[in-house]
Amino acid sequence: MTIKQNLNAIKQTLPEHVTLVAVSKTKPVSDLMEAYTTGQRIFGENKIQEMADKYEEMPKDITWHMIGHVQRNKVKYMAPFVSLIHGVESFKLLKEINKQALKHDRVIDCLLQIKIADEDSKFGMTPKEASDILQSEDFSALKNIKINGVMGMATFTENTNQIEKEFKFLKSTFEDLKGLNTQNCQLHTISMGMSGDYKLAIDCGSTMVRVGSSIFGSRNYN
Repeated sequence: MTIKQNLNAIKQTLPEHVTLVAVSKTKPVSDLMEAYTTGQRIFGENKIQEMADKYEEMPKDITWHMIGHVQRNKVKYMAPFVSLIHGVESFKLLKEINKQALKHDRVIDCLLQIKIADEDSKFGMTPKEASDILQSEDFSALKNIKINGVMGMATFTENTNQIEKEFKFLKSTFEDLKGLNTQNCQLHTISMGMSGDYKLAIDCGSTMVRVGSSIFGSRNYN
């Protein structure tokens, strides 16, 4: 199957309220352009430098999502153009994003990454940490970021019951945080679900799925 066929097949399975992020990390611009000519406009990358290089080369009506772990010292490279940062896991990172957004006279949308998996390798904050940040005075002083929702990565396992439990935990965390009604925070996005489990994620309340290999084929990390 071609990228175009893969993309069209996936889009037919998605409800209207679910946004598809085409995860294009490690893939060449030619592959992204094939998805682009099929109508895809939202691309997700997990390395800031790679995303910045692709941004320079590709059409400017593309919406770029940073889906990987973010190092604070690299925020400045994506601040001029990034549309949504999925993996915000600390207040320090929020402050840095705010600082760099201010330099470009922008408001950058962010998702708080909640740790829902059992694995130590997954990043994220606890629901309580997220709640404390959103209710703090320090947070309300940040005028150049906006929290749009939450993101989570399930445990890498074949156990569907466990994945479902983790997805439902993220959904309930989202509902709890939504009830806080704080400034610079309008929660409407739950980013969860990837190639292997996005249908289950949607059933559990996901409004944004991050799909890569099912569109572009398996990755070569060499």
